[in-house]
Amino acid sequence: MSSVTSLFQPLKVGSITIQNRIQMSALTRNRAPNTVPTELMKDYYVQRARGGAGLIVTEGTLITRQGTEWEYVPGIWSPEQVSGWKKITDAVHTEGTYIYAQLWHLGRVSHPDAPQQKLAGTPVYAPSAIAARGGKFRFLPGEPGYTTPTEIEDPTAIIEQFRQAAENAKAAGFDGVELHGATGYLVTQFLDSGSNKRTDQWGGSVENRARFGLEVLKALKSVFGENVGIKVSPAGGYNDVGMTLEETLETFRYFISQADQLGLSYITLLRYVPHLDIEIDGKLRATQHDILGSYRSSIKNAKVFLTGAVGAEEGTKLVEEGKIDGAAIGLNHVTHPDVANRIRDGKPLDNVPNWQTMMMGPGDETKWHIGYTDYPAAA
Repeated sequence: MSSVTSLFQPLKVGSITIQNRIQMSALTRNRAPNTVPTELMKDYYVQRARGGAGLIVTEGTLITRQGTEWEYVPGIWSPEQVSGWKKITDAVHTEGTYIYAQLWHLGRVSHPDAPQQKLAGTPVYAPSAIAARGGKFRFLPGEPGYTTPTEIEDPTAIIEQFRQAAENAKAAGFDGVELHGATGYLVTQFLDSGSNKRTDQWGGSVENRARFGLEVLKALKSVFGENVGIKVSPAGGYNDVGMTLEETLETFRYFISQADQLGLSYITLLRYVPHLDIEIDGKLRATQHDILGSYRSSIKNAKVFLTGAVGAEEGTKLVEEGKIDGAAIGLNHVTHPDVANRIRDGKPLDNVPNWQTMMMGPGDETKWHIGYTDYPAAA
């Protein structure tokens, strides 16, 4: 019997039962020209479905036009995008795998000069008019950083955009949706006291700062019922978020426990990983602490996935100890289309990453398969 047998037991997640406890975690791949999913993207997801992933979570998918640092990320607000995603979900289902869409709003880390933001005809919005430090928009002249956003006047309007995105995801054939509540994007910006200085019902107290994310989850559940998950990263760091340890623990224990009471399919905890930290004024930005140990007890109902360099041996041990229900694997799913099959068969994860194309395809669109669909499966 394989030592990783516990990772290959079926798991009920919401209303579906996945074949194993290995989730393909969301990672930006930047291969959607004009934000519309393509045949090449379909090939990428089909490869990973064939590779044995129990649940695929898509790359971050924009709920509305936004000027991201990645010029070619996909969206889910138009009929063309829904049609493109439908081809992908149909193909993934044919391989016997389930797929969630990760719904994404960047908030203050968009740029007003990015083409999609200009097409949107709206400012860069955030909970408060506070700029994130850092950033680099490589495709804009001068590679500018983040700018000061416009304060969101009515957060319920963006909650409605999330609900509509969920409707579109349902039309596109997704089995569920994951709210991107991690790595310094809009949900985190509301949660974080450094980026949220509002004095209305959406800011101030922990309860008020948590309100936006919880209301978004309720909106998503109105469409997908129990098939709604969320990813959170309490350590902060990336995109200039992070609070004191005391405030971090208070904020995220409250938010996670309240989210769990809504009846979610899963909560994915992203623990501290160095490459998601940034240095500001000579100091690392993140609040490093034991993510699983600090928040696992706040989750009573949802399934728990852990991500952040979780290997097969550690994931197996944590599942066997009852500390997690499954492992969410990101980077290794980029470089190995058959992660789960390799783990099951005891084969090494030995493909060498192409760091130049990890998050961004070559300039020539005809070569976007490089570092994307050209990683080999094991013999």
